[in-house]
Amino acid sequence: MIEFVLDGRSKVNTYVQLVQQVKQALRVGLLSPGDQLPKVRDVAQALAINPNTVLKAYRELEIEGLAEGRPGVGTFVTRTLAGASLPNQAELRADLVAWLHRAQAAGLTTEDVTALVETTIRATLPVDPAAQLSA
Repeated sequence: MIEFVLDGRSKVNTYVQLVQQVKQALRVGLLSPGDQLPKVRDVAQALAINPNTVLKAYRELEIEGLAEGRPGVGTFVTRTLAGASLPNQAELRADLVAWLHRAQAAGLTTEDVTALVETTIRATLPVDPAAQLSA
């Protein structure tokens, strides 16, 4: 089951952070169709936020066709965002974990790592997803 984490320094709305975390979990295979999302009340209590914020996030996921609310039961994942690359992600994740340990040992902070990764992505990967297909 997914555990939500909020970045209080982020300018991204709280409900959007929740939606993004569900989408990331779907993309990397941590959530699959049929999985139940945490109960609204539990998320609100754990994160000390208004339950309406969680409801708004879950409604957004429903609108996007990623989840479905079942009255009295909960909210369930209806489809995945994992692509054909999912089988390769375990090995890549292990490499990334090793790299993150090296970065930490070299004295990089979380903000340093984020800046390095984001600038490298912008400099290396195509912006247009269609361009990636033809690369």
